[in-house]
Parts: sequence; C-alpha cells; structure tokens
Amino acid sequence: MSTLTQSAATALELTLSGDPALWTIVGRSLSVSATACALACAAGLVLGAWLGVARFVGRGALLALLNTLLAVPSVVVGLVVYLLLSRSGPFGALGWLFSFKAMVLAQALLVLPVVTALTRQVVEDAERAHGEQLRSLGASSLLRSLLLAWDERYALLTVLIAAFGRAISEVGAVMVVGGNIDGFTRVMTTAIALETSKGDLPLALALGLVLLGVVLALNVLIALLRRWRERVDGGAPDALVGVAA
Repeated sequence: MSTLTQSAATALELTLSGDPALWTIVGRSLSVSATACALACAAGLVLGAWLGVARFVGRGALLALLNTLLAVPSVVVGLVVYLLLSRSGPFGALGWLFSFKAMVLAQALLVLPVVTALTRQVVEDAERAHGEQLRSLGASSLLRSLLLAWDERYALLTVLIAAFGRAISEVGAVMVVGGNIDGFTRVMTTAIALETSKGDLPLALALGLVLLGVVLALNVLIALLRRWRERVDGGAPDALVGVAA
C-alpha cells in the first residue's frame, strides 16, 4: 500500500510540475486523436446521415456490416492498416508505417464506424418524425439527410465527443502501426502499457490521471450539452407563448 501511495504522490507531482516528457506524450496523443476524429467525422457524418434516410436493396446487409464493425477489436484494425502500409502492401511506397500518419489512419478507421452508426440512428429517428413533411415538399434523399442532420446538430455534437473519447483511449491499433517509438509515436495509452511493464509506475499513473481527466472532461461536456439542449427545447414553447401574447 505504501508503494501505491508513493507512486500516486509522485505521479501527481509529475502532472502538476509540467514534466516535459509527460506533456509531450499528452500533446502527441491529443493531436493524433483530434486529427483522426476530424477525418472520420467528415466522412462518417455524411455517410451516416445519408444511410438514415436512403432506402435501397441491400441496406439491411450494409447496416449489419456497419454494426459488426463496431465490435471489431482495435488490434485487428491495426493489423489491417499494418498490412496495407507495410513494404509488401499496396500503400507501402508511402512510407507511413511507424509514423504519426499511420496512427491517425488507424484511429480514423476505428472511429469511422462509430460516427457513421450513431449518426445514422439519430438521423433515422428524425426522419421518422419529420421525413414525411420534407418528402411532401419534394426534398430528395440527400437534401433530407442534410436538413435532418442540421436539425439534430446538438445530438451529433455528442456523437463527435463520444468518438473522440473512443479514439483517445485506444491502445491496440496505434501500438501495432506506430511502434511506440519514444519521441515520435508514443502516445498516452501505449506509454502507460510500456511504463507499467518496465515498473515505472509514477509515470504510468501520471499519464493515467491525465487520460482520466480528458475522459472526465468529455463526459462533463456531453452532460452540459445535453442539459443546455433540454433547456433550449423546454424554453421554446414558453418563448412562443410570450410572442403570441
């Protein structure tokens, strides 16, 4: 117990003292996850919104595949990206393996099904509520998907935050394609795994505290967004009554 207490105290000291090694790893981890989420959300929001309103042959099979991809282990995604970027792979000439770009690609592919599936569900629910009115006005499937996605933009912000939380806490894929190289591809999760295996518990705990802080901040942000949206929705009828009066 004294070892745990001492390690926790040292970890807190490292976190508060602005240790360069610690915060370099944190900054790299945030950069990788933010870039991956931006790429995944750019494609996932559009694809998910379209799937929410489109009806075509094979849609059920496509949704089943999408839901299956939600449960794919991150190490499998890392293995696929590794094979694609290896020297014998189709994209080996890019030289991305064991680099920042490889980690971004792996995390983007990991987060893309999450964003697409959640967006599809949000837009499909909105389609059931308002789609008939939009169809009666002659709106195409693409236009309806864009309008409904905009109408549900606050719910989709929650999807984006959840996707970033999924990316920042991932370890398997970035370990495979990044190699956990000190000063180049080491991020918070891979550093925690390495430092724990080496017995450097203070640094591992310090990184764990920062990672927990990031996840906690995301959860607080989601809760604030939800509460703010509920307040806005709840105040809309009152506002209309006041205008009518």
